[in-house]
This record gives sequence, structure tokens and C-alpha cells, in this order.
Amino acid sequence: MSGLRYTKDHEWARLDGEVATVGITDYAQAQLGDIVFVELPEPGKAMGQGEEAAVVESVKAASEVYAPLGGEVVEVNASLQDEPALVNADPMGRGWFLKLKLSDPAAFDSLMDEASYQAYLKELA
Repeated sequence: MSGLRYTKDHEWARLDGEVATVGITDYAQAQLGDIVFVELPEPGKAMGQGEEAAVVESVKAASEVYAPLGGEVVEVNASLQDEPALVNADPMGRGWFLKLKLSDPAAFDSLMDEASYQAYLKELA
């Protein structure tokens, strides 16, 4: 999973040109439990880094998902409306949330890489 970057709020981003695909990590979905609903933003919405991007509801709680980078929503994963459990089954793949056209693609490098994120998870244990 090189090419991925992570936040301390357990979001991930995968960059393809100026567009980042965004989701939550396996750690996050495991902490949430069975996900029953995902609220996604409208395409065209602009958001800054750290702003609320989506809401995930599980059998345990509702939780915000924050934009790991600033930009404009260019696509959302409509499959999550009918199958929110995709986030549990494949959080780093088919369970992605949205795609952002980044306002500053260079900001991607400011996020944690895989090794840094794994070290961060060990601190939480």
C-alpha cells in the first residue's frame, strides 16, 4: 500500500494526478464496528483540509470523517448508500468514500506514510 498517506484521525488518501481517493483505515472501521450508514458530500462541494467530509454510523456510534486534504469533491462512492458494509469488508479498496480534486497536490506529502502510520498505531495500543 505504498502511495497511500494517512492522518491521525485514521483517514487514508491515494493520489492519482491531482485527484485523491479518500477513505478510512482498517483500524478505524474495526474501532467503529459494523457500519450501517454512510453520509457522503455532494459532488462539487469544496472543503478544506481537516473539515468534515462524511459521516459514518455504526452499531456503536456515529463518527465524522475528515478531509485529509483540501479540494473539491469530484466523485463519491454511491455503492456505500446501498452497501455501507463495504467499508468493513474492504476499507482500503471498494469501501472508499470520495474523490477530491486537490487544491494543493503537494500537501499530500505532508501526511503520514505507511511506516509513520504503523508507528502511530503502536503508540495507541
